[in-house]
Amino acid sequence: MNEPADLPQQTLRLHDCPNWLYLLREYDALYRSGSAGGSRLIRSHRKRVRDSLAAIIDANPEIEARPAATKPVTAHLGRALDLGELGAMRCMSRALERVADRLTWEYGYEKVPKALSRKYAYCEVLGPRGPVRAEQLVLGFVLFAPQTTYPQHSHKDIEESYISIAGAWSENDAAVHAPGSLILNRPEQEHRITTGNLEPCLLAYAWTGSEERLTAPGMKFSSNRTVRVKQGI
Repeated sequence: MNEPADLPQQTLRLHDCPNWLYLLREYDALYRSGSAGGSRLIRSHRKRVRDSLAAIIDANPEIEARPAATKPVTAHLGRALDLGELGAMRCMSRALERVADRLTWEYGYEKVPKALSRKYAYCEVLGPRGPVRAEQLVLGFVLFAPQTTYPQHSHKDIEESYISIAGAWSENDAAVHAPGSLILNRPEQEHRITTGNLEPCLLAYAWTGSEERLTAPGMKFSSNRTVRVKQGI
């Protein structure tokens, strides 16, 4: 069911839009119920995310709808959502499906390798760019096609976590991560992502940092030498 559309003079807020609210509550569940695996750093990050999110939900921020936009990789979104509904991330997958027609998929880089432009995109659901407006936290999703290499990069003054929703992936060739797993990248920590051969990969992400940095993260790849994207999809 769509959100209210017949209030031209009224500013919509989060609690007027149940589907956005339910999606954020699924984020809260991810960062509240999951394990930190004994890691002090991950435990602290999880708490920062859920404390910021709880404050934002209580503040009932404005909803500023952005024009929906797709990218070539969003042709894989339906399959990723289907995979998500088969496992432990089914509630998040269903909540995302409810707002799928209102997502703004983008690249975030001035220059994107041609092959990567067909195999990657992200959408912000909470943050300075909305649609749920917030300055102290960014939440969103990243979608990868099968057989993708996302080049080496880092984020200045931003701490980032990924939680797998669907598909298998690896960071820095260190391990294979399945749905439900969380990876933490500290500020300026170099990381590179690869995905499996047969299925797309959908990750939820959270960024914490200063309001200034979250508003203008200055995303860029670390080196042209690391831009390696597998062909064939």
